[in-house]
Amino acid sequence: MDLTILYRGPLASCDYDCPYCPFAKRRDSTARLRADRAALDRFTAWAAAQTGDRLSVLFTPWGEGLVRSWYRRALVDLSHLPHVRRVAIQTNLSCRTDWLGEADPGTVALWCTYHPGQTPYDRFLAKCRDLAERGIRHSVGVVGLPGHLDLARRLRADLPDHVYLWVNAAEGHTYTDADAAAWTDLDPLFPYSRRPHASAGLPCRTGESVVSVDGDGTVRRCHFVRTELGNLYDGSYRAALRPRTCPLAVCDCHIGYVHLETLPLYDVFAGGVLERVPAGTGAPPRPPVQPWTTGGP
Repeated sequence: MDLTILYRGPLASCDYDCPYCPFAKRRDSTARLRADRAALDRFTAWAAAQTGDRLSVLFTPWGEGLVRSWYRRALVDLSHLPHVRRVAIQTNLSCRTDWLGEADPGTVALWCTYHPGQTPYDRFLAKCRDLAERGIRHSVGVVGLPGHLDLARRLRADLPDHVYLWVNAAEGHTYTDADAAAWTDLDPLFPYSRRPHASAGLPCRTGESVVSVDGDGTVRRCHFVRTELGNLYDGSYRAALRPRTCPLAVCDCHIGYVHLETLPLYDVFAGGVLERVPAGTGAPPRPPVQPWTTGGP
């Protein structure tokens, strides 16, 4: 089986206070953090044991995962498993980045969001440059609010050319054609995010080759359809995997509509669907290998 898993455990806390996010500055209790760690450890152990499958994993926590040691360790450990094609996480990049020195750069990847007003610009940019120097696949993006436009332009100018800068349409915000053109200048794929996609009755990979998993192991087709397909840990979900059409009227989140078969995004992001890296971008050119010599003049 070739399976993509979007994992979201109990964690719901974040160290940022973004006004457009319902989970800003939420704190988890000690008990909740312990439950989240136990759930993630269980999931990582399950993934490690699935040697007969090919897995791709995207962590999509409600809060910020990489400030927690267990998420960093999970990414490192999963990156070294030969049957894991990709392991990635959505992050605000507030954590340090030196831990990535333990990960396999051919497998691990980051989906990074810049939140103006939450972190100094130079600090965020320095971490992005460190990722590039380490050869870590990553994308960088912003929410397309009017007050973010100038900083997004600055970020595009300062990021390495190979790093894709994405723009998410702000929830509830309407874009004029002129507004949309400004954002499209930065992200040619912004038109996919500008408006929700009509999806009712259309074929989608979720529920067949892509599933959502929560901390208890409950499997659903995606984060937005609550119907259960079974449980990861007793294997009951496998019998439910099959081609499906979307039961919702619209799909307006990238981690959902990227899997619609009526959109060309699997070709656009070939090799980088989970980390939102378009084909042909996302990793710096490797330095040339220096010839090995035995010494002498």
